[in-house]
Amino acid sequence: MEDVKRILVVSRNTKCCRKAVHYGVSLARKFGAELYVIHVSHNPFSLHGWNLAIPSLEEEYKRLVRETKEELTVMINLEKKKGMEVKQLNKEGDPETEIFKAVRDEKIDLIVMLAHEEGHLEHFIFGRSNEEIIRKMPCSVLLVKQETGPVTC
Repeated sequence: MEDVKRILVVSRNTKCCRKAVHYGVSLARKFGAELYVIHVSHNPFSLHGWNLAIPSLEEEYKRLVRETKEELTVMINLEKKKGMEVKQLNKEGDPETEIFKAVRDEKIDLIVMLAHEEGHLEHFIFGRSNEEIIRKMPCSVLLVKQETGPVTC
C-alpha cells in the first residue's frame, strides 16, 4: 500500500460514517497520504416526475442535509486539531458522478466507504449505491463493515 498517496472517504449519514472516517485517518497517518472526505448532497425532490404534496418532507430533507454537513465539519475539525490535514469536499448532484469526478480530479488512489447496503429511505435521501460506485471507480475501494447487531443509522 506504499503507493497510496491520496485517500477519499465517502461520507453518508455522519452517525454511520464515523468508522469510515476513522479508517481513512488511520490509513492516511500510516502511509503519509493526503486525506479527502466527500459528502454529496443528492436532492431526491429534484428528480423529474416527483410531485409530493407534503412540503414538510422536503424541508426535513434540507434540515437533515444541513445537519449532516455540520456534523461532518465538526469531525474533520477535530482531526485537524490533532494535526491531520483533511480536505473536505461538499458537492451537490448525483453521488456516483461527483465521487468519480473527485477521484479523477484529485488523483485518488483509495476510496474508503461503508460496506452496508442502504435501506430504501437512506437510498432515497442520500442517493448512494455501493455497487454502482465500486463498479465504476478506477481505483481501489476499501469497504468498512459496521458492527454486528441492529443497524441504528
